[in-house]
Amino acid sequence: MGTLKDRLNDDLHAAMKSRDELTTSTLRMALAAVRTAEVAGDEARELSDDEVLAVLTKEAKKRREAATAFAGAGRADQAAKETAEGEVLDRYLPKQLTDAEIAEIVGQALTAGGFAGKAQMGPAMKAAQAAVAGRAEGGRVAAEVRRQLG
Repeated sequence: MGTLKDRLNDDLHAAMKSRDELTTSTLRMALAAVRTAEVAGDEARELSDDEVLAVLTKEAKKRREAATAFAGAGRADQAAKETAEGEVLDRYLPKQLTDAEIAEIVGQALTAGGFAGKAQMGPAMKAAQAAVAGRAEGGRVAAEVRRQLG
């Protein structure tokens, strides 16, 4: 199949050929973010699929937050553009977990680690994030961990 970055590049070329401006600009932005992440740090390196997925997740979150901000400021046209870009990025992300699924996974992770009380929030979050494995936003996971530890 190839890597996720290869898939992004292939889809970018296909979007350019079909003159799909939204997809083309969104994938260019995503690939630029991936390249920036590759050269960050002491030396340039190739990102793994999981690291590329983390970059895409971050970019999708930026789009959702921007769409909310634009909608709140009465800029519906810009909010719609940000939402559409987020939908393009969502094609490459794993399906997001529902609140019930997050609650179940977090509960299992907390039980397995023996975490109890707010004092163990840090280690509990680490275990919960590992169990969720990028299938839900960190804020949603943190809220559920806080709820179950509280």
